[in-house]
Amino acid sequence: MVDTCAAEFESFTPYFYSTVGTENESKPLGNSIVVIGAGPIRIGQGVEFDYTTVHSVKAIQSAGYNAIIINNNPETVSTDFSISDKLYFEPLTIDSVMNIINLEQPIGVIVQFGGQTAINLTQELTDRGVHILGTSMDGIEQTENRHDFEELLIAKGIAHPKGDTAMNMEEAHHIATALGYPVLVRPSFVLGGKGMAIVHNQDELNDYLIPALKNSGGQPILVDKYIHGTECEVDILSDGDQVFIPGIMEHLEGAGSIQVIQSPCTHHSI
Repeated sequence: MVDTCAAEFESFTPYFYSTVGTENESKPLGNSIVVIGAGPIRIGQGVEFDYTTVHSVKAIQSAGYNAIIINNNPETVSTDFSISDKLYFEPLTIDSVMNIINLEQPIGVIVQFGGQTAINLTQELTDRGVHILGTSMDGIEQTENRHDFEELLIAKGIAHPKGDTAMNMEEAHHIATALGYPVLVRPSFVLGGKGMAIVHNQDELNDYLIPALKNSGGQPILVDKYIHGTECEVDILSDGDQVFIPGIMEHLEGAGSIQVIQSPCTHHSI
């Protein structure tokens, strides 16, 4: 437990961090739900995920459960002492998260409010038998995997730019040539426009693909025909029956308008 200065007084804060040793000051809360946070706020990791983490905790508590947050960023609202019933300052890695889950034995874990950092833990958590609340791993895979998402759009008859997925340089060159430049290229399993770029010729495509394929983690690269027009962002909430659209925002700066591998575009842009 995070102690008071020099341990002069007994600490009652709900803050915990792990150390190497045999003593454990953390006692399971019971009737709990774990929310995995977003980690450090940086380019490609929107600050809005901290806001959603806070409100998910409030919803958990109002439903009568204890809310536990795992996050490693002390400079956020979600890690304030007044928010959750218990807070673990731990690296957002599968080993650290599982240590806490094994101790707390929560009813379930929520990953959707922690941005890409938390979402990327979903498969490993599922493989270890952890109950993921909300959108399942299959649902996450269908939207995060660009190829699967495109197949979903086709199946539902939803208009979208022509494109395909590539696993290597040769496939990417073939797709880009067939579509015609410029093309929009981006990896799977990312939010916030991270790794997105507009390329206008084969040389630019090569410059993009060399680092992108190296860091893709075996996930496909999506190559789409770039369409000039107005770019908007739509946020949608749905329980499978009702749909709520809290806002539609026009981007002042188009996708890939700054030619860097990590762009400043916000998440869920279409």
